[in-house]
Amino acid sequence: MKFLNCQIDLREKVLIPRIETEFWVEKALKRLSFQKEAKPLKALDIFAGSGCIGVAVLKNIKNSRVDFVDIYEGAIKQIKINLKLNRISPKRYKIYKSDLFEKIRRKKYDVIFANPPYIATERINEVQLSVLEKEPHIALFSGEKGLDIIKIFLREAKDKSNMIFMEFDPLQKEDIKKMLEKFGYKKYQFFKDQFKKYRYLKCY
Repeated sequence: MKFLNCQIDLREKVLIPRIETEFWVEKALKRLSFQKEAKPLKALDIFAGSGCIGVAVLKNIKNSRVDFVDIYEGAIKQIKINLKLNRISPKRYKIYKSDLFEKIRRKKYDVIFANPPYIATERINEVQLSVLEKEPHIALFSGEKGLDIIKIFLREAKDKSNMIFMEFDPLQKEDIKKMLEKFGYKKYQFFKDQFKKYRYLKCY
């Protein structure tokens, strides 16, 4: 499949990139376009899945370098496939099989892109059967309200980057706002997707 000028292979049955994700990543890349002529952009694609976000960064921002992180072995294999498929130089990326920041505790980034598992288990009946059958549940679900991993991520990510972009379920906006305030994030904005639903945030 295509994702922002990139060819994305999905043979390892990772999370299938959504059009809502493509929408906000494109917006984020436009905001970061000033980096093209400036110092190299150091980015992290965490919960990387297919690696589509990080590959899009590398393909669309020439002066960039990306670390990919995922805990799922299938995702690690898939990221390697997609980097080769898009002819990205190995000098521009590193891949870590890691539970969140476990393997990259001392690293800092200019920007973090996060599409964490955020489906609430209490709403599993609303998920299409094809999704449940074809996509890894570890990449979909995150506790009863879908916020378990988001909470850990936001707590740990605060001092790792100057800027964070994160996707979430529109129903989680107010709970996430409370988390941001609790963890001391001073500046943040919530944005809507192409369907006029709150879908991603920017912390800076």
